[in-house]
Amino acid sequence: MIATLLDIASWALIAGGAFFMLVGAVGLLRMPELFTRMHAGGVIDTMGAGLLILGMMLQTHFDLTTLKLFFIAVLFFFTGPIVTHALAQAALHEDIKPTLAEDRRPAADASGRQQ
Repeated sequence: MIATLLDIASWALIAGGAFFMLVGAVGLLRMPELFTRMHAGGVIDTMGAGLLILGMMLQTHFDLTTLKLFFIAVLFFFTGPIVTHALAQAALHEDIKPTLAEDRRPAADASGRQQ
């Protein structure tokens, strides 16, 4: 009974991870510019790979492989957002501006103060 529940939970996590990977891959192809594509890539890294690894951890029956998968999940969890942030900062440093449908920032007057 427990083995069946673990199998159901692990396959649900793997299916969820595959769904996020698929949606993120479609997002990488469909998004119009760099910054929105980076968001889709972040979804793939954090959610997709994270859920896949958690599902695989349940399949390993809690041995040394589970510990290795846990360390890989922690690595993905911390490095994915950091790399995405660094890439966005590098793009902004090279004067690549985000394309906005509307500018929702508060207007600044001539002295640079917010109104």
